[in-house]
Amino acid sequence: MKKFNKTSLLLLKFSIAACLFACNNAEKKAESKSETKATDSLQEYVDKRLTIYEKVKLTTNLNALTVSERKVLPLLIEAAKIMDELFWKQAYPQRDSLLNTLKDEKTKQFIWINYGPWDRLNGDKPFVNGIGPKTETGTFYPAGMTKEKLEKSDVKDKLGLYSVIRTEKDKLISVPYHVIYATELQRASSLLKQAALLTDDPGFKKYLNLRADALVTDNYKASDYAWLDMKNNGLDIIIGPIENYEDKLFNARAAFEAYVLVKDKVWSKRLAKYVSMLPELQKGLPVDPKYKKEVPGTDSELNAYDVVYYAGDCNAGSKTIAVNLPNDEEIQQKKGTRRSQLKNAMQAKFDKILVPIAKELIDKDQQQYIKFDAFFANVMFHEVAHGLGIKNTITGKGTVRSALQEQYSWLEEGKADILGLYMVTGLLKKGELTGDIKEYYTTFMAGLLRSVRFGASSAHGKANMQCFNYFKEQGAFERTAGGTYKVNFEKFATAMNGLGNLIITLQGNGNKLAVENAQKSKGIIGAELQGDLDRLSKKGIPVDIVFEQGVDVLGMK
Repeated sequence: MKKFNKTSLLLLKFSIAACLFACNNAEKKAESKSETKATDSLQEYVDKRLTIYEKVKLTTNLNALTVSERKVLPLLIEAAKIMDELFWKQAYPQRDSLLNTLKDEKTKQFIWINYGPWDRLNGDKPFVNGIGPKTETGTFYPAGMTKEKLEKSDVKDKLGLYSVIRTEKDKLISVPYHVIYATELQRASSLLKQAALLTDDPGFKKYLNLRADALVTDNYKASDYAWLDMKNNGLDIIIGPIENYEDKLFNARAAFEAYVLVKDKVWSKRLAKYVSMLPELQKGLPVDPKYKKEVPGTDSELNAYDVVYYAGDCNAGSKTIAVNLPNDEEIQQKKGTRRSQLKNAMQAKFDKILVPIAKELIDKDQQQYIKFDAFFANVMFHEVAHGLGIKNTITGKGTVRSALQEQYSWLEEGKADILGLYMVTGLLKKGELTGDIKEYYTTFMAGLLRSVRFGASSAHGKANMQCFNYFKEQGAFERTAGGTYKVNFEKFATAMNGLGNLIITLQGNGNKLAVENAQKSKGIIGAELQGDLDRLSKKGIPVDIVFEQGVDVLGMK
């Protein structure tokens, strides 16, 4: 990977100047024209790509907070900011030196959005002169290291969630996060301890103290259990190294992130009943009985929140609008998970992105079925559906995650998409949901067209493309002569069950090669679809949102 620092840039300018001095006037003009074109090509790219983001202010009703919650909230935001700095160290530690070499303010802005010089919503394409492709090793492994080298080594913690692999005296070693990032984690831990002293809620107090300890020890299990035990908290913070998407080599090591949340108690009360229905829904999965013997945990929390701060991994690339955690399979089976619906961010994406997409790409006769309640339910049950299916292979290969390694995340996201739709279908039939199935299916279709614009390089992008291509093959929708998409509601349900069967079977078998082949054949964007997505860009419809956030935006300064 080439990087420019100030010294190398000065040497480059000196060399160009010397060359120009020696050349004739005709050569000068040709070289100058060529150089300007090369520079402008990247700046043109950045100018266009910046327009795909819509700015959204993250706010909430502060009047609903207690006195102690008003004191705690700024401390949580400060702790979240530290996670943001830590993610920069993981994603692109040369940030400051790169920014100092650049003059174009829009390029700098795009670097901040992407946490580095690669466009996360366009296959990690480099957008800064001199920057090469993004490596699979990133900062998690030594540059150039292969999977085979690590697998054959005797290093401890080869696929650890909370460590990096380094070379010391020609030998691979594992270094824990709490060692390599000790200073920052200690500061974040201290802030959580301060917040714990101020909160009135006993469950939240316990969680904050245990999470503070976890940050400086890498022992997160106790805090995860305490987090699931919280019932009456008005505030929440998801903080630490959590998701594995940034590790492109093994999909093993976790990246730092944080969400600061304010509970919507009215909506949360409405959602509480659905988790208890998981065991019954598990039994009805459209798959061979041997793949659905596991019993989902039912002690999960299903809540709606206003999110007031995103930091780190969750703020890079496409913005998360619902969260299902913890990822620990043992905890999921024993206790369940907490599904957090980020309602204000979800509403922003619906209003500013999904509705305009539907007006352009959904058949005119079906646009009436695009509804926020359907969008909310589809996203919510995506997160709930992570609890369905299978966590351990039936072939003796251990957990699905360990068997599929870097192929795990995209297939799991695909499972959640399709089983979430399966849940919606089942609950409507039982009368547990209201509305017309046409609303949920049409809004799901529009949601697919929204999400595939994130590109096929991310886990969610691959999952969406697998669904789109499979549904297309099954005739679940048709592309009309007018260039719009029309859902076939009967075939949509059949395709939903077929894809659900395929994904759960792939997971249960733990056959990594078969999953790789599925991704290569289905996780791609075809020329016709790309042309339709380009139409959205030409119309100026944003792809995603970026946030104006913090205590000043909330009006707490």
